[in-house]
Amino acid sequence: MPSAPATPATGHADPRVPARDRCVVRYLIDHWAAERGDQPYVIFDGGRHWTYRELREKVIAIAAGLQRAGVKQGEHVLCWQPNTPEMLLTYYALNYLGAVYVPINTAYRGGVLEHVIENSDAKLAVVHGDLVPRLKEVALARLERLVVTGTDEVPSAPLPAILFSTLTGNEADLQPLARPIEPWDTQSIIYTSGTTGPSKGVLSSYLHMYTNPGPESWYFIDGADRFLVNMPMFHIGGMGLSFAMLARGGSIVLPERFSTDTFWPLVRATETTAVFLLGVMATFLLKAPAGPQDRDHKVRKCFIVPLSDGAEEFHQRFGLDVYTIFNMTEISSPIVSEPNPQVRGTCGKVRTGVDVRLVDDNDCEVAIGQVGEMIVRTDRPWAMNSGYYKNAEATARAWRNGWFHTGDAFRMDEEGNFFFVDRIKDAIRRRGENISSFEVEAEIVRFPAVREAAAVAVPSELGEDEVLAIVAPAPGHTIDPAALLEFLRGRLAYFMIPRYVRVLPELPKTPSAKVLKADLRRQGVTADTWDREQAGIVIRRDQIGS
Repeated sequence: MPSAPATPATGHADPRVPARDRCVVRYLIDHWAAERGDQPYVIFDGGRHWTYRELREKVIAIAAGLQRAGVKQGEHVLCWQPNTPEMLLTYYALNYLGAVYVPINTAYRGGVLEHVIENSDAKLAVVHGDLVPRLKEVALARLERLVVTGTDEVPSAPLPAILFSTLTGNEADLQPLARPIEPWDTQSIIYTSGTTGPSKGVLSSYLHMYTNPGPESWYFIDGADRFLVNMPMFHIGGMGLSFAMLARGGSIVLPERFSTDTFWPLVRATETTAVFLLGVMATFLLKAPAGPQDRDHKVRKCFIVPLSDGAEEFHQRFGLDVYTIFNMTEISSPIVSEPNPQVRGTCGKVRTGVDVRLVDDNDCEVAIGQVGEMIVRTDRPWAMNSGYYKNAEATARAWRNGWFHTGDAFRMDEEGNFFFVDRIKDAIRRRGENISSFEVEAEIVRFPAVREAAAVAVPSELGEDEVLAIVAPAPGHTIDPAALLEFLRGRLAYFMIPRYVRVLPELPKTPSAKVLKADLRRQGVTADTWDREQAGIVIRRDQIGS
């Protein structure tokens, strides 16, 4: 499998291991406050901003307050908040103390929430006031106390609680670190979605967080950029973007959430230069009516992940360079594209500093053009996850044979371009054929009336699977399932064309904007689902183009 050549290891002098002040949050904040104190680091909704000097002052104040509340170096602290100034300060203040930032998805409740609280071993949680009532519904394991944000009054809570606003102090109040914070220390525990079982806590070092959006992968981002952080801060997307700009001495824009309607006004008002969009977000923006202001902005760099068929149109319409990558919480952007990739559907090529292979069930490499699971390893030590917290079995399974197993199926062409096929657990098998839900969805969203789509497997009375497409209409449109299937003739292999179509106003999503496929799969064929066989539409092999 093609990859960049490895360089020999040379211990601590190895240039692949950045110095502390290039990858550890505490030393980055200190460095930029001294070097670029008057430069804005973060801009919030409404235009309020903090310079690097103000960021340091505020982080130290909260860090001193957290120390007073008992937080020690190396301690795990839960953080359960939306994208707010308090969330950003909690993240950086915990790392300033050398404590471990453990963010929680704001959608968690019930058994999922209980599992994460127990698994984290946290004694303290920083929680938004609106979420506190959910804590009354679950066992709280080792949790002893709460810090509450988003309110001026301490709410009724199942544990002793104080307000975030009481966390005050200055540099003189800070107790010294027990030891210097090292690049390989644990920076965060980020919980996976848990779609195949209980959520797993990904252990990330500072060096992992640095490498994830680092100069070898996000080579086109620099300290002059202002990056829109429109992904949640409990997700590697939001964390990675904010850290990427902190590491480079750049700036971020931190809105509370993504909105198609406010996206362009926001980037214009904040002079944003770089944005990250999930493929569905880019589709939403493209399906909005074109207008004379489409190029009236300073955005010049845009991630679209995954890369949609509309990427070239996005590039031309909005006058910016489009890039794509493949990444996940556990790894560090091993696949990255050139600007405006011309190869349809690519995720890019292997970047410098990683080895990538596509393998079968026995970890034997598959031939070029064949589908295999992507496995990854890096040249730089500590540049990927350090395992799953308190889950030795899952860690051993993922890291078997010295490579990290992504659980994603890919293929690679002769030129070294990688193409995502599917999550292995999302693959559909129909009439002896393997179907990529990703490829089915990519064709469905090309239908003008469709805003977003998901394809999932549902049981067939003949065994194996049938394909169910769940679709949501574009603004001002309705979706005729029969017309959609007619559109798909000639675009999909006959066995890939959905039997079932279900139309919803919008697809259910996590707070990180990922479609809840597991929920849709579990719901299956509902009373409002259209069935082409009942409609008398027959799809035969000889009716479909090549």
